[in-house]
Amino acid sequence: MRDLTFVAALCLAIPAAAGAQSITRGTYLVERTSLCNDCHTPRDEKGQLDMSKSLQGATLGIQPIHPMPWAEVAPPIAGLPAHFTPEQMVTFLQTGKRPDGSSPRPPMPPYRFSKEDALAVTAYLRSMKH
Repeated sequence: MRDLTFVAALCLAIPAAAGAQSITRGTYLVERTSLCNDCHTPRDEKGQLDMSKSLQGATLGIQPIHPMPWAEVAPPIAGLPAHFTPEQMVTFLQTGKRPDGSSPRPPMPPYRFSKEDALAVTAYLRSMKH
């Protein structure tokens, strides 16, 4: 009976561990490879990222050299934006298209994440406070 209890407890822990691994992967992708904080996190008076407001949205401090459509603000993405369901965010990260089919204005890159990576990024964003 004791062995059965251990196996049941182990089976219940696997989804939680998989979720934690996904969030860890999402953290890496957001913070180390995609560098989302560079645009989506506000900066302090010295120009340093204010990580206490990580991914809470920010005014962009960069402009294109030549006139073109350009986003002046990077929206908040911590906690997952209200205008995206988790499924829509995964699709956005895989296709670069918003739910209405439009593309975001530069400097937002049109990411083409794998489904696994898009799920990990979405899990990480959802785990954050907004």
